[in-house]
Amino acid sequence: MFLCQCPQTPSGPQVTSIVLPLTTLLRVPAMPCVVSGGVFDAWSWCASDVLEWKHFGRLDSERALDTTTLSNPADLVFVMKDAESASFLPRELACLHANGFGFDERTWALAPYAIDDATDLLYEHRVRPRDVLALAAPSLPALVWGLHDWAHFHNHGPFEDPPLTELGCDLLALAWLRLNHEVVGLGADALAKIAHELAVITRRRFAEAGRMVPCDPEALFAGPYPAEPLDLTSAA
Repeated sequence: MFLCQCPQTPSGPQVTSIVLPLTTLLRVPAMPCVVSGGVFDAWSWCASDVLEWKHFGRLDSERALDTTTLSNPADLVFVMKDAESASFLPRELACLHANGFGFDERTWALAPYAIDDATDLLYEHRVRPRDVLALAAPSLPALVWGLHDWAHFHNHGPFEDPPLTELGCDLLALAWLRLNHEVVGLGADALAKIAHELAVITRRRFAEAGRMVPCDPEALFAGPYPAEPLDLTSAA
């Protein structure tokens, strides 16, 4: 739980309230692969359906994604629902990374450094991600990148083309966020802002790889999930 302090007002003193953690099931259905050319070798090897999201209520929709470091936020934690069934995954105590949720020394989480390892290991062991993992994400950036990682967990690739691999997972994460915008509490302006930030991140990924962007990322992310594979002939 979190302790939330409301400042003193003319009508009374400062008030401290308790914010209890909530659990929401997000709809994260499988969608067709729109990044072709062998970028993914096992798209939808396990059909995604729902994600258990642990949080503290309405998110700060003004909080921006970090478009500079391209690393997961510190408050993104995949909590192990069944440590025994997930024994093949690298782990650390959940309470070391997820504050306010009441996790004790019996609750484990996927080690923050092991997202890529989990993508490979879940596929190798053919373990459905939702059976062993839940997402603790108290902030908007943590939720966005948690959805992105959830896309990786269900759609395996050799990661030989990082910019296109990440593009495929970004598009899926944004589609899932839009699908759940009401329960998450995001309006059109907040979704448009996230779409723009993902476009900026896409341009940066390709620039760091020394490649031209094979599409118009602003238009791509502003629109709905593509109905057919993207034309990425200039991606190489």
